[in-house]
Amino acid sequence: MQRIFRLLPFFMFFFFSQLSAQVMSKFEALDVFQLEYANDPQISPDGNSIIYRRTGFDIMKDASKGDLWLLSSDGKTHEKLTGREGNESQGRWSPSGDRIAFVSKGENGNEIFVYWLVSGAMAKLTQLENSPSSLTWSPDGESIAFTMKVNAKAPVLVKMPAKPKDAKWAEAARITDRLKHESDGSGYIKPGFTHVFTIPSEGGTPRQLTSGDFNHGGSLSWAPNGERIYFSANRKPNWEYDFRNSEVYVVNVTTRSIISLTDQDGPDSSPMVSPNGKYIAYTGYKDKVQAYQVQTLQLMDVDGSSKKTISTSLDRDVENIVWASDSKGLYFMYNDLGVTKIGYMDLNGKVTDIVSNVGGTTLGRPYASGNFSVAINGDVVYTVSKPDRPAEVAIIVNNSKKATTLTALNKDLLDYKTLGAVEEIWYKSSVDGRDVQGWVVYPPGYQKGAKVPLLVENHGGPILNYGPHFSSEIQLYAAEGYAVFYPNPRGSTSYGEEFGNLLFNNYPGEDYNDVMDGVDHLIKLGVADEKRLYVTGGSAGGIMTAWIIGKNNRFKAAVVAKPVMNWISKTLTADNYYGYADSRYPGQPWENFENYWKFSPISLVGNVETPTMVMVGMDDLRTPPSEAKQLYHALKLRKIETVLVEIPSASHGIAARPSNLISKVAHTLAWFEKFK
Repeated sequence: MQRIFRLLPFFMFFFFSQLSAQVMSKFEALDVFQLEYANDPQISPDGNSIIYRRTGFDIMKDASKGDLWLLSSDGKTHEKLTGREGNESQGRWSPSGDRIAFVSKGENGNEIFVYWLVSGAMAKLTQLENSPSSLTWSPDGESIAFTMKVNAKAPVLVKMPAKPKDAKWAEAARITDRLKHESDGSGYIKPGFTHVFTIPSEGGTPRQLTSGDFNHGGSLSWAPNGERIYFSANRKPNWEYDFRNSEVYVVNVTTRSIISLTDQDGPDSSPMVSPNGKYIAYTGYKDKVQAYQVQTLQLMDVDGSSKKTISTSLDRDVENIVWASDSKGLYFMYNDLGVTKIGYMDLNGKVTDIVSNVGGTTLGRPYASGNFSVAINGDVVYTVSKPDRPAEVAIIVNNSKKATTLTALNKDLLDYKTLGAVEEIWYKSSVDGRDVQGWVVYPPGYQKGAKVPLLVENHGGPILNYGPHFSSEIQLYAAEGYAVFYPNPRGSTSYGEEFGNLLFNNYPGEDYNDVMDGVDHLIKLGVADEKRLYVTGGSAGGIMTAWIIGKNNRFKAAVVAKPVMNWISKTLTADNYYGYADSRYPGQPWENFENYWKFSPISLVGNVETPTMVMVGMDDLRTPPSEAKQLYHALKLRKIETVLVEIPSASHGIAARPSNLISKVAHTLAWFEKFK
């Protein structure tokens, strides 16, 4: 009997160890619907509470959903703000911290609501023509400024004869005379212009402050006395064709008079008035018309004088600027070597890093993302990014070096999933010896020294970057036994202006070599099996994938997703057709035909021997389906093994709907498995 009791702890330990091992499983397709992430955290003025948007997915409606949640700064209280189920967003604290304004779905569309914290009362303030954006409280808390599109009539060229009673004629012709008339993901843009409005915070009639056939978008900033609102726009006569340009303007709330405060040729945006009312900080640069330029932090006196750039020593894009309460500097976000940081910059340009793990708000692929806010006392709340978790809410208190994560939105799911480990790698470019950064995600349970199939995932943009962030697509690939390599070749952001601009009139170019050098590096390290190489990517990543298989036959199979195959046809058919000349290649296609063709992947299609799946969203306006079909049809004519996968109800962002993300990954894996 004593022996039995002595063995009992052993058997119990063995039983529970086995049970624990059994509940762990690999990340699977349907797990995508169970993921959640925190977004847009806003800390109260006193630093005691946080409002954020908790975003997840509805498996029945195949769409994202999100509501506002209230969180105490010590993490002890965590509750849904309201009892509504109306896709709440843009939660913004009143200056006194007693109310929260937010946007939610009303009977006829998105409206502005206000929630009183003490009583729990809530009121809908508006009945608007279109959805409001950029909610901003006045300093006295009596008004809320916002932007909204005001509809306009489309041009009419003819008057149709009256149709017979009960006749079922086709819809009237759609007429447009605008340079930008459609947008990927939204489709046809109804005529109209975005304007700045105010509304009393206790309800009333919205008052339109701006006028004219101009768009006034982006963030808004009130003067401390509440008499003026600062914003960015392009109100110049040639605004439609001068589309890269914008200026900082100020509108008088009483008289509605508008004054321009900047005049440089380039995008001046996101003006923020200092708490002491002396300065205006904004972001921008003088446009040199090239592939990539760093967005700088600029400063001027409140009357528009004494302009200067204060971020001259930082060769990185400055984003999301927020003044410190003492007006001696600004908090901001920037990407550096593939990671997203929050920094503080004083008015002399000295930068102090606060955190270096912001992101996690894009779940498909590991792009840079994230946001933050700052309390009056300097406490910082932000979306923290981890390789094995989507964004959570984190806080740094009293300028400490240690952040505290306050939420655990995916603990119930991801604590029981074995994910692929993410590792950073650096290697030398064979072109010019530059250091190139990338990441490898290993298959779950990977044993060091084992050679495994390598899947190369090329990022889009190309003026973007991947980082060590959670990615459902990458984890699904790794779960099927692939080591996934995603590099940031030249042209990627977060490495400085010179590195990003290496693709000017040279795209695709040596970025191809940077990708292949990374593949060779992983083969040399003994990670990648050189006989089992696979390659994919979407958008600019699709361009690179098509370019790679046109340059070599080293890959067993490829999936080219939503590519540009022909710069001549793409440039004149995409929703952003007007934006390529001179910044990508010199001149328009008809002025520089040979150059546009030279960089078109379709020019290499005669070299392709790699079995290739071609994939595109059927509603894609950014890289239209006609681009993908050019590759598919060419490969069919050449009798190269190929298949065309068209994703219904998908725009350029194929993964916008969870089921389409799953479909994209499943088709990619099925194609690669066919040639494993």
